Amino acid sequence: MSISVFDILRRPVVTEKSNYLASKLNQYVFEVNSEVTREQVKTAVETAFDVNVERVNIINLPAKAHRNSRRPAGWQCARAATKKQSLR
Repeated sequence: MSISVFDILRRPVVTEKSNYLASKLNQYVFEVNSEVTREQVKTAVETAFDVNVERVNIINLPAKAHRNSRRPAGWQCARAATKKQSLR
């Protein structure tokens, strides 16, 4: 069973920090599936956006506590650095 690009890359993360990384450092941030590897993220970004990825950093982010509910599961974030070109 092959995993699709959309199962790996859930959504782009849009924050002030991710906008700075995209404009100045050519690094793009995505929320990813918690069971994928760096190589899977690299191939998914390269096939989805037609860019060359130099490196991928995966960050495990903790869940935030809410007052009236259980603690939800944490999520995983991937930062993909591209070679001097922007995503289309």
